[in-house]
Amino acid sequence: MTASRTIQRILATTDVHSALGAGASFLGHLHEARSDSLLVDCGDFFEGTGYYRLGQGELERDILLGLYDVIVPGNHGWAHYFEPALHKRTVCANAVDDSTGNPLFRRLHVVEIGGRRTAVTGVIGLQAFNSIPVAQRLGQRAVEPVKALRELMLAHHHEVESWVLLSHSGFEEDLGLAEACPFLDVIFSGHCHSDHTGPTHIGSTLILKGRELGIGYAVATYTPDRWVGRTALFSDTANTTPSVLPPELASVRDRIAAFDAQLAEPLGRIAEPYRNEQLDRRALAQNLADRLRSGLGRDAVVLNETALRTTVLGEILTTGDLLAIEPFANSLVEACIAPAHRHDTEALLSHLTERVGPLVTSPDPLPSGLTNVLTTDYLANSCLGGRTRPVGLSLGSAIRSTLTNGDDQ
Repeated sequence: MTASRTIQRILATTDVHSALGAGASFLGHLHEARSDSLLVDCGDFFEGTGYYRLGQGELERDILLGLYDVIVPGNHGWAHYFEPALHKRTVCANAVDDSTGNPLFRRLHVVEIGGRRTAVTGVIGLQAFNSIPVAQRLGQRAVEPVKALRELMLAHHHEVESWVLLSHSGFEEDLGLAEACPFLDVIFSGHCHSDHTGPTHIGSTLILKGRELGIGYAVATYTPDRWVGRTALFSDTANTTPSVLPPELASVRDRIAAFDAQLAEPLGRIAEPYRNEQLDRRALAQNLADRLRSGLGRDAVVLNETALRTTVLGEILTTGDLLAIEPFANSLVEACIAPAHRHDTEALLSHLTERVGPLVTSPDPLPSGLTNVLTTDYLANSCLGGRTRPVGLSLGSAIRSTLTNGDDQ
């Protein structure tokens, strides 16, 4: 995709998470920037809104193929990066076949940027890789990123003048990567969902990150003696006229508009105290856990807070609201607790929190001697060994009932 262009800079997005609302106005800016910019994405372009749930990734795939030159896989939408066309655009130095050690993706993309021969590679952090649903990463593993990057540099240092990393590891992790791999000139960061965007320097390495959810981007340019970077919001560069998209994306906005109509479907009047408020996902998760325990007569419920997303709610719950709050199609299951954790609930919760982040439990604290717990299928399969029994209820259905008190509009 770069043969007919003179590339002067690199423009990076990250963690778009299928945020394609308002016609995805950022797409026009990306198309205009392509004339002299290498467009890259640092992972998690998929999953996170109703656009993904309704379209199953088709919109996101078309956008990546129509606009982007190089992408790194994220833990969300992992399977999509193995689709043949997207696989050709994907780089990752540290994801390998577990039995052979062979790379799952290209490890390197070499391109001339500002007259400088530049290596573009990628990594996925170990925590991010381990959060991929188990079924999607069977027979695969992630090598420690520093080890993979050093080996790659030693094999190709004589071929390039600059090294650029697309990292799906988190900003703090990337600061450590910069210290351990000082040969990296630029690190575009992803995965962390923080307000810290940089630019930051560790030695001569520039670390920066665009704002998530299609809100912003990061740019790095090579000047006569060093790489310089900045971050910006797409809204800062928006104009009043509709932006032009390439022919291969001509139908994207029409399909987004068609999904908008489905996402606007009303599901019921929102109950207090959720009405006309920014949703507190932890409070919702706790309320949900308490209701599930009493309503289903279970001894204990454990939910990972990261199964939910926050949004601003109005008077009426819509399909779009519900899919924004619970975008991952989780089911509720009864999961067996391993014998080693049945009488040590603190160790159980520490084990789960380390892998999936903050938890809510009902009751709190959990009683000793638990043999089963009601939880999400993701948490059960990823952290509890997959010893489960379905209960015939989706997490989304339970959330809808909680937010509307079971009332229809």
